[in-house]
Amino acid sequence: MHGTVFGGKVLQMVDKAASVCAMRHAGKPVVTVAMERVEFLVPIRVGTFLIANARVNHTGRTSMEIGVEVYAEDMPGGRRVHTNSCLVTMVAVDADGRPSSVPPLLLETPEDKERWAGAELRRKARLKG
Repeated sequence: MHGTVFGGKVLQMVDKAASVCAMRHAGKPVVTVAMERVEFLVPIRVGTFLIANARVNHTGRTSMEIGVEVYAEDMPGGRRVHTNSCLVTMVAVDADGRPSSVPPLLLETPEDKERWAGAELRRKARLKG
């Protein structure tokens, strides 16, 4: 209506990117448990190329926090703008749809450790209620 992409379509793309990332890490199917901290920073014009970068921030016994950043890129020209970010909690499931364990996350860089620590603080705050 305003020449911009509907936010729900962007969230659908975020969910798909998070799912693929989580399935690659877990090596099994996953389900979405929660989406939080959805922040739309700028409008996305219809016809703009979208890029979603997803990475595992944290793993629990069966769950994973996936951070997704979305960028809009003008084509042609290549000007790239960060449009929104989101945190998605995914849970690995077995063939019966029950929660299933996931491998631990290897923390190799200072950035990996920083993302883990932030996710751990968010997890503790959620559990505190």
